[in-house]
Amino acid sequence: MNPTFQTAAAYAWRILVVGAVVYAVFSALGRFHEVAAAVFLGLVVTAVLRPVADLLDRAMPRPLAVAVALFGSIVLVLGVLTLVGEVVAGERAGLEREFGDGLGRIERWLEGPPFRLDPRTLDDLQSRIGQYLSSHRSALISTAVSGAGRLVEVVTVFVLALFCSVFFIDSGDRQWNWFCEQLPRKARTRVAVAGRAAWRTFTGYTHGIILVAGTNAVFVGLALFALGVPLALPLALLEFFAAFVPLIGSPIALAIAAVVALAAKGPIVAAVVLVLIVVIGQIEGHLLHPLVMSWAVRLHPVVVALSVIGGAIAAGVLGAVVAVPLVSVLWAVRQALRGASGSPSGEG
Repeated sequence: MNPTFQTAAAYAWRILVVGAVVYAVFSALGRFHEVAAAVFLGLVVTAVLRPVADLLDRAMPRPLAVAVALFGSIVLVLGVLTLVGEVVAGERAGLEREFGDGLGRIERWLEGPPFRLDPRTLDDLQSRIGQYLSSHRSALISTAVSGAGRLVEVVTVFVLALFCSVFFIDSGDRQWNWFCEQLPRKARTRVAVAGRAAWRTFTGYTHGIILVAGTNAVFVGLALFALGVPLALPLALLEFFAAFVPLIGSPIALAIAAVVALAAKGPIVAAVVLVLIVVIGQIEGHLLHPLVMSWAVRLHPVVVALSVIGGAIAAGVLGAVVAVPLVSVLWAVRQALRGASGSPSGEG
């Protein structure tokens, strides 16, 4: 057989195996997404709080250090959410007035050049929306009820994640050592090497994406506050969480901010916010990610984009969030095992 075909066939079956493994993983995530989300969040919490618990462990018993780290972080998160709720409640009256005036400005803008829409068209659109809401009231109520059920699932996932993180932070290394001891003796070394590489990459990615998301949120919050856009703090918090979905999360959050700016401040401020989408995207893609993430994750932007889209198709929002760290961990494990196989002792 031609050597070219032999090489192509060798790569082809490897690609098929990798594709089958990735499909199986995301299929499992989609079928058991609550458990997968809880374990993933537990690992994220562990990656963030394990260094804090290790630092507190020097001055107090290990269980107390874990409890202080966890409850301190919970109090911090609840404090931020309370602050956001107070900001929204305090701006409610002004927001209703600004949004009402803003919708009037948008209507007058659409009626003028270059759009020159017929006022009757806008009135007809409003009446159609009202009729749609009236005719689909039962469906909307059913959706709200199902949303309440979804809220119960979300709370359950967070409780399970917190439960897992307690044991991961307290004795995750001992649990991993126990797992390795259950394996055949010949496989223990390679599994240990793979596990160290996987955790090192996962913690590096977690710390890096939190730093990137926090930097984006600060930039967005300051810019929206300077422009006088209402809900600057909640929109900055939305930007923080959206940044955990690489490439697409941040633009979606900023698009929502542009809609708020359009309704409250008019098209000029909204256009400035749209420019902000491009600027922050450039900063994130060409400065923050190369500086912060390159030491932990070395993936080409095309791989990141395909991973996010593939994860979203396979497992929805959870898949989009998990895809990049999963692919990064798999690549790090592959590199670590390759280096271990190439070392003289076989231990890397």
